[in-house]
Amino acid sequence: MARLADYFVVVGYDLDKRGGSEGQGHILQRFPEKDWEDNPFPQGIELFCQPNGWQLVPERERPSFFVSVLTDINSERHYCACFTFWEGLDNPQLQKAEASEVDEDEVPGLVQPAQVFAPKSLVLVSRLDHTEVFRNCLGLIYTVHVDSLSVPLETVIGNLLTCVIPVAGGSQRTITLGAGDRQVIQTPINDSLPVSGSSVAHLFRQLGIVNVLYLFCAALTEHKILFLSSSYQRLTDACRALLAIMFPLKYSFTYVPILPGKLLEVLSTPTPFIIGVNSFFRSETQELLDVIIADLDGGTVTIPECVHISLLPDPLLQQTQTALSMVLDPELEIADHAFPPSSTQPSTLKIQDKEIRAVFLWLFGQLFHGYRWCLHIIRIHPEPVIRFHKAAFLGQRALTEDDFLMKVLDGMAFAGFISERGPPYRPTDLFDDLIANQVERIRQEECSPHKVMNHIKELAEQLFKNENPYPVVAMHKVQRPAESPGHNDPKNLAIFPPLDDVTVQLFIDHAAAKLKIAPPMVKAELNGMVPSGPPLGDIVDRHGHVLANSARRLEVVRNCITYIFDNKMLEAKKLMPAVLRALKGRAARVCLTQELNQHVLQNRAVLDDQQFDYIVRMMNCTLQDCSHMDEHGIAAILLPLVTAFCRKLGAGITQFAYSCVQEHMVWTNMQFWEAMFYSDVQNHIRALYLEADGGGASGPAAGGQELLGALELASEQSRLWSTLSKEQQSERVQKEESTVFSQAIHYANRMSYLLLPLDTSKNRLLNRSGIGDVESVSNSYVTNSIAGSMAESYDTESGFEDAESSDVANSVVRFINRFVDKVCNESGVTNEHLKALHTMIPDIVQMHIETLDAVHRESKRLPPIQKPKLLRPILLAGEELVMDGMRVHLISDGREEATGALGGPALLPAEGAIFLTTYRLIFKGTPNDPLVGEQVVTRSFPIASLTKEKRISVSLSMDQFIQEGLQLRSCTFQLLKIAFDEEVASDLAEVFRKHMHKLRYPQHVQGTFAFTVGQSGKTLVEHKTKDKNQSIKTLSKNLVKSAKRTIGRQYVTRKKYSPPTWENRSSLQSELDEDEISVSEELDQGSLTLSSTIRSSDRQTMSNVVERACCRDYQRLGLGTLSNSLTRSKNEPFRISTVNRMYTVCRSYPGLLIVPQSIPDSTIQRISRCYRQNRFPVVCWRNSRTKAVLLRSAGLHAKGVVGFFKSPNAPSAGPSQADSTSLEQEKYMQAIISSMPSYCEPSGRNTLGGFTSTHMSTSDSSDKLRQPKIGALMKQVMGGKEDVPGTFSRGALGQRARVISLSQPRVSGKARNPPGGKWGSIRGSGRLSAYNPEVGNRLSSKESPQPNGGPSEALFLRQQRAYLYIIGDKTQLKGGKQDSFQQWEVVPIEVCDVRQVKNSFKKLIKACVPSSATSEPSMTFHRCLEESEWMCLLHRVLQVSVLVVELLDTGSSVMVSLEDGWDVTTQVVSLVQLLSDPYYRTFDGFRLLVEKEWLSFGHRFSHRGAQTLASQSSGFTPVFLQFLDCVHQIHLQFPMEFEFSQYYLKFLAYHYVSNRFRTFLLDSDYERIELGVLYEEKGERKNPQVCKSVWDYIDRLNKKTPIFFNYMFSPEDEEVLRPYSFISNLKVWDFYTEETLSEGPSYDWELVQRGRQERLAEEVPDKPDTTTPKSQRHIVWPCYDSRSRVVPDAITKLLQDLQSLEAELGLPPEKWKDTWDKIKANQRAEAKLENRPSFNSSLLMSSNMSHQRRSQGVYLPESGVGSSINLAMDRETSTTSTPVAGRPSTSTLYSQFQSTESENRSFEGILFKKGALLKPWKPRWFVLDKTKHQLRYYETRQDKECKGVIELAEVESVIPGTPTMGAPKNIEEKAFFDLKTTKRVYNFCAQDSPNAQLWMDSVQSCLSDA
Repeated sequence: MARLADYFVVVGYDLDKRGGSEGQGHILQRFPEKDWEDNPFPQGIELFCQPNGWQLVPERERPSFFVSVLTDINSERHYCACFTFWEGLDNPQLQKAEASEVDEDEVPGLVQPAQVFAPKSLVLVSRLDHTEVFRNCLGLIYTVHVDSLSVPLETVIGNLLTCVIPVAGGSQRTITLGAGDRQVIQTPINDSLPVSGSSVAHLFRQLGIVNVLYLFCAALTEHKILFLSSSYQRLTDACRALLAIMFPLKYSFTYVPILPGKLLEVLSTPTPFIIGVNSFFRSETQELLDVIIADLDGGTVTIPECVHISLLPDPLLQQTQTALSMVLDPELEIADHAFPPSSTQPSTLKIQDKEIRAVFLWLFGQLFHGYRWCLHIIRIHPEPVIRFHKAAFLGQRALTEDDFLMKVLDGMAFAGFISERGPPYRPTDLFDDLIANQVERIRQEECSPHKVMNHIKELAEQLFKNENPYPVVAMHKVQRPAESPGHNDPKNLAIFPPLDDVTVQLFIDHAAAKLKIAPPMVKAELNGMVPSGPPLGDIVDRHGHVLANSARRLEVVRNCITYIFDNKMLEAKKLMPAVLRALKGRAARVCLTQELNQHVLQNRAVLDDQQFDYIVRMMNCTLQDCSHMDEHGIAAILLPLVTAFCRKLGAGITQFAYSCVQEHMVWTNMQFWEAMFYSDVQNHIRALYLEADGGGASGPAAGGQELLGALELASEQSRLWSTLSKEQQSERVQKEESTVFSQAIHYANRMSYLLLPLDTSKNRLLNRSGIGDVESVSNSYVTNSIAGSMAESYDTESGFEDAESSDVANSVVRFINRFVDKVCNESGVTNEHLKALHTMIPDIVQMHIETLDAVHRESKRLPPIQKPKLLRPILLAGEELVMDGMRVHLISDGREEATGALGGPALLPAEGAIFLTTYRLIFKGTPNDPLVGEQVVTRSFPIASLTKEKRISVSLSMDQFIQEGLQLRSCTFQLLKIAFDEEVASDLAEVFRKHMHKLRYPQHVQGTFAFTVGQSGKTLVEHKTKDKNQSIKTLSKNLVKSAKRTIGRQYVTRKKYSPPTWENRSSLQSELDEDEISVSEELDQGSLTLSSTIRSSDRQTMSNVVERACCRDYQRLGLGTLSNSLTRSKNEPFRISTVNRMYTVCRSYPGLLIVPQSIPDSTIQRISRCYRQNRFPVVCWRNSRTKAVLLRSAGLHAKGVVGFFKSPNAPSAGPSQADSTSLEQEKYMQAIISSMPSYCEPSGRNTLGGFTSTHMSTSDSSDKLRQPKIGALMKQVMGGKEDVPGTFSRGALGQRARVISLSQPRVSGKARNPPGGKWGSIRGSGRLSAYNPEVGNRLSSKESPQPNGGPSEALFLRQQRAYLYIIGDKTQLKGGKQDSFQQWEVVPIEVCDVRQVKNSFKKLIKACVPSSATSEPSMTFHRCLEESEWMCLLHRVLQVSVLVVELLDTGSSVMVSLEDGWDVTTQVVSLVQLLSDPYYRTFDGFRLLVEKEWLSFGHRFSHRGAQTLASQSSGFTPVFLQFLDCVHQIHLQFPMEFEFSQYYLKFLAYHYVSNRFRTFLLDSDYERIELGVLYEEKGERKNPQVCKSVWDYIDRLNKKTPIFFNYMFSPEDEEVLRPYSFISNLKVWDFYTEETLSEGPSYDWELVQRGRQERLAEEVPDKPDTTTPKSQRHIVWPCYDSRSRVVPDAITKLLQDLQSLEAELGLPPEKWKDTWDKIKANQRAEAKLENRPSFNSSLLMSSNMSHQRRSQGVYLPESGVGSSINLAMDRETSTTSTPVAGRPSTSTLYSQFQSTESENRSFEGILFKKGALLKPWKPRWFVLDKTKHQLRYYETRQDKECKGVIELAEVESVIPGTPTMGAPKNIEEKAFFDLKTTKRVYNFCAQDSPNAQLWMDSVQSCLSDA
């Protein structure tokens, strides 16, 4: 029973205290005056009576009523019902005005009314919420006062204050206040359910469904909510409604439905709240940043930007919205029906209110079902203590990621819910029933809204019944004030009188006395056991959250564990990756823990090292995927296991699994430890009472039953509690307390196990914020345990080592102390026990540290197990290890092939070792994936090719350590991404880096591998002291001189060159004068030859110079011969000059140069100064047909440019130095022009003076026809800015296309047919030998300048062609004016700078070998390739080269004069020669080309390749690689024109950076002579293993294997190639993208061969049974196998078979080249005889069958997929052993015989055999077998299935036969023979008579042998 009203208060306007604008209220009277003991009087009521402030108003307002809610200090709510009316009083302002005549503050003109009205409030304070009853009571009091009824007010108030009603129970009570009134009060049946009237329905009406849901979620997730309305009662109702829908949770924060304006600062409180404020204060609420504002009048909810409201999880939100709309708007569903039902009105507001609440009740039923299964009961007596296991609840509901539920479970409301509803023995209500009995129903109805509605209606009915237990209510009778006409007349209204306290107090005392006498009411307590409802597990499983295909995975896990414990380690190892993958799933993890549990006996399981290792790995993997909160309880089940599994390390030293699984965040999570602790305590307390009840202690049962037992047991014990005696009660309390205490000690131990690192001596503290703060705990291997993370700081000052380890200890102690304090306080452990614990913990930790130290010591001694043994790499002769193998993991980079992403097994990551040798960096290891665990993975690159090294840190998936690693990039397009194993000390990794740098950038080029090879231990260069007085010049002279000397004379026997000592060199000085090779310039230039000027004593010395490539080539081209007699005719235009023999004119040029005959050496020395680096123009090639020459030089110096273009005839006062040089330069050009036959006049005058305009037009007609072509080309090459190479200028492309498609024109009889060139690929159509003259004329007559800003076409399409074109750099040639009389012309082009090449190459490498996989569209391979612009650069170089080829072919000479003359110039000049001269497309020619143009003419290989420390900063610039790529592009377009294969180019591309050979070291011949490496290559045969020249190596290899040879080589005479150079025609070179992981790069041939032999040797012993047929299938992995080896092309395969057959027959092996040449000769001969061009002959034939070759595009890939071309072909012409070459090995045909092939098949070939009657003759492959004595035949030669057998035993005779009907045509008669057997006669026909004779003889011999 409770009082209906605790206090009655009258509050009025305080006239005395009114200050400024705002008045104040004060309490006039209150009853009772004394506070009730159980309920003190609430403070501040006067504020709440007038929330907007106390103010006087000019007009009387109507009485108002509202209820505000106050919360007292005990969080009890007091409902203050305020009834306010207004009373008139004389205006205090007027009185004031009279008192002081004029007040300054008064505003004149404002007329003050004579009377004003002051508010007065009647307030009723109660703890019950009966709004309507309060309204009626206060209204009655007012009515009694206003209408002056006969009842004294004191009586009414006295009755009101003494009225007592029941709180709940569903009774009906009638009350009267003694004024003729009667009211019925209904109490709710169950007071735990809120009473809402119709407020919830109103709230939804005002705000709408979505808005209220937002508010609902906001309130549950503890946000601040503010309601605005101009009505106070609505504010109260809205707040009450929000609380009602939150049931069963109770709101426990600030709750003020009506906040007075004076207290508005409350809104800035940091805690959550639900507050209502009058709209009057709207402006003040605007600046609140984190408050959600709901405007009830406007129906809006405003959520600030910074507030994020977590909404309900998805399906629930949808279902809730649907249900709410069906309640509030039932018409919505049928709005579209054609025949809607007559009426579907929503229910009345009161019913609707309950339906809405039912929806929310149903929602909570769904959210919280199964919560009782996650309760831990940790104390039963004296009071139950219950804890909720949040993680388990979320885990089982599979809602761990759900933000909303997480916040709700963490909130205060839920904590209250648990403490209120957790106890298992208490009264139950509607919600308990819902959770216990209706979960199943809720789940089944989920998907059907109508069933949900039925359920909701049922719940609504119960809620309604709870509030209104009696439907028929007796009539209320309450008087209201009479609405008389004069009601508002102020004169009628008396002031509310003061009441008599004594009278009222008497009533109260009287009632109190009555209560004392009355017998106490005993209310039966309806406590009972709370049912738990269905367990969670089943529900989730039916939802299908279990992993698919889990049964198979669980099987794998079980098998693996069985294998481990059965010691079948190999099997376990194979299953391991599958297990680790499976352990991603929850079911598998649970399965693992169950399986492991079975192997624990008496809390212990001792394993051997390998088992221990595997178990730990599995545990780590299991924990790795657990979150820090361990929602699936996996870590909880593992906790006892990690302290059970152990291994013996030594005497009395055991290492437990926990020391290896500390790296997981879960161990640092305080909540995890608490949950674990509580669950263990619960089990022990349960066991305590089970024992007490006589049941034997049962072990912890499986999850569900155990929990059920605990709660049921607790409920039972709670029920019995009151029946126990005091002693029994205290005994139980004490037992429980001891249980908790003992568990606390146990957990202190457990926590120290998992938090103390194995190695406590090392201070591995990461300065991370405190432990348990999840975000701060990163998973880094720097600490071996999280414990390290717990120290806030440590004392670095104290120099003691102990300080550090104790710091780990301190932090662990602090953590455990925090834990112990929390759990012991919650579970009521006594203070003494708590103190004991605190003293114990440091000892426990210290003791454990000591144990760990011993374990750590021993574990370090253990040999590391299970790591694959390190594989040793095979080294080259002379290659030595610098650092032995360091164990590393090779991580996969951005190339997907090896990771299995494109199919196939994952070869990477692999585990192995990295080796650093003097030559290479090698990784060798095995893949981590056991499916390919037997394979070997090798990645290596020459140390000299390292371009970038970067440190990285890598996380290896298996052992979550973050490891240091390196990423090493090489310009051989390789990337090594390695992570050092934990066994590699970090200082060792540093040593490795230093060594690597030392080897990559040696001090001097002599430190490179090519020089140091085989010189182990010796110092590389011995520096002797040198005389200070020697000048550099004499030094260099001496050096060169003595070099030539020594090579020429002394070292006939011992050829190795060792530089003479400095002393010797200086002594040679005296001989220098007589010995210098000098050429007197006075001699007649015509008769000068090299031989005549060199003294005989020096001929030998010079022979070496002459042997140099250049000279051999010049002789071939007829540019200058070296004969002893003076036979050379004087009119030879060029001579070999020795002006640079001492490298004094130009350091970077060769010693012998070709210059015009007419130019003396002195001129040359002067001219050379105009050119950069003194690289003056020299001739390097001459067209044998047009006699046009190709010259190369560097660009001009700036000063020379202008002079160069001065008009030659300009008069000058006195020839200055510059002028004379300029003239000489012109003379030089003129001399070159004069050398061309097309220039020379018949009379032979070729001087400058003899130049007339007639000569300008002597170009023959064919040349004129060619001009448009060149015009187009020039336009492209010189194209202005818009015509960027790489974008196709339309004009240029159009020109080319048009020119190509022209029809063959008629050429006049005189016109010489110009020699053909060919364009594009072998698909070209016919010869493009001439062009349409009309187009030529059209093009050449255009005079308009080009639109893109290039020079006008007329410039180079003049009718007369220039004799010499100079290809120069645009930037250099500005300002030169063209002179119409000069016969040379400048073609300005833009060249690519070396910087561009360098940057482009960097990007190219990153595109081809990305360091990490990326899915960004901007980072795809083709996008990156495009951005690198590598293809654009190739396009430019090829374009210029093709232009020069065209010019030379039309008879103009060309001088390439770009940059310093050693980069782009070299590329262009070499390509031009390669395209123009077929000789350079052979092995010898190409070698000569590279030696001449690249080596002799000084391409700076060392500088561009950054080969030494000095050139490190310049970076790697692959100019030569670019040239090789261009050659590769040409090779692709003309596969038949090159003698060498693509592999040859790759080989050079690899070795030009590898530094294995000396060929590509140093920057010029001068430097090579200085080091003595120029001529030694020829001698030096002491160590045949070490090849110093790449060319020798290639020669040797070419003799052994056809790998460098192009089988399609079939050149045409004098063929000029013109490749397409557009980007669309260029292909990415596969050298950049391919790799062979099985053996590493294949360019170190002997390594690969030895590796293959070793592999074969390993494979042989495994297969003794060779008789069984072996599968022909072989899987080829693109990035692993060497495709050219596994699937060789047809011809290679045949040559290989031939070799193996020769070996089998014991014949001496024939060189492959000889075999090949023989076959080609045979084919040619046959084709000539038969005139039957077969596919093969056209392939193998040379130019005599060129017409077919053009029409049939045959392309044999050099290493493609095998092709079925068979060289012995379709017609069997020979019966030698050659046709047998391609046959599969015989063992597959005859499995039961092991005899050699030669006797097995004595004879075989094709015969036509006559079929049965009416069947045709058919060719069959016949095999005569001596061994089996039979003649077998097959469909074809490849066929393995025998079609028939003729037993020779049955053969009677073999006789010549005659042709019968249907026999093959065109075969002579003698080719027929018959075979007669005992059964029938066989008719055969051979291809010709000799063949038939052979067959007959063979059969006969077999018969006679038998």
